[in-house]
This record gives sequence, C-alpha cells and structure tokens, in this order.
Amino acid sequence: MKTVQEILNEKGHDLYRIGPDHSVLDALRLMAEQEIGALPVVDGERLVGLISERDYARKVILLDRRSSDTRVRDIMMSRVPCVSPTRTVEECMALMTDKRVRHLPVLQDGHLVGMVSIGDLVKSIIDEQQFIISQLELYIAS
Repeated sequence: MKTVQEILNEKGHDLYRIGPDHSVLDALRLMAEQEIGALPVVDGERLVGLISERDYARKVILLDRRSSDTRVRDIMMSRVPCVSPTRTVEECMALMTDKRVRHLPVLQDGHLVGMVSIGDLVKSIIDEQQFIISQLELYIAS
C-alpha cells in the first residue's frame, strides 16, 4: 500500500493555506480558485486549524452569518487530526473514518508539508487495484 509521501509526490507539492484572521469569504474564494474543499489554517508557520466547505455550510450559511464579516478562526476546526508522510493509505482511511473528516494535513517534523483528501486516497486505491487486475490478466493470458 502506498504512503502519504508517494501520494504527495504524484499529485504535486502545491499547498494552499490561509491565516486565521482572514475572512471566510477569502477562504472560499481561494478554495474555489484552486478547486479544493479545505484549507489548512496557519498562524506564521504553525498549523492552528482547518477550514472546509462543510464548516462554511454548517457554521455560516445555516446560522445566517455573513462570509465577509466572519473570520476563519471563528468557524475552523481547531483540533485537526494530522498524519506524517510515512503513514499508509490504509491508516489514513481508518483515521478519516474514525474522526469523520475528509482532509488530513501532513506534518513532518512539526512543519506542514502537504494535505491529502479522501479523493486522493480513493484514487490511490483504485490505481493499485487496476494495476493488480492488469497483472492478473497478463498472467492468465500467458
């Protein structure tokens, strides 16, 4: 099974982030521009939270708050499960299921080095299964 590091190497090392004092509207614009569903929230170099589209829907829209007046810090998840680059896809899937999250920041030596989503993990599993199937087909055909 692949590691988080292998997934990051395949998908690239672009990492978008936002500060806790930015508006939720700023976060939403960045997520829309980059076509991502969540952003790590950093204060200086320190990970302090995670903001997702789910947070926006539940903590802004449903509470009839204004995106431009609400700060990221007011709606972000502050107790964020994180993983190291050495964790496997299977371990990440188990953690996501247990914590009911769709995104995991990746920390190495306390520094934010990437982010993996449930989509990244599912893609990795599908790719691995397709490789195994093609190898089995080759074996059967020979």
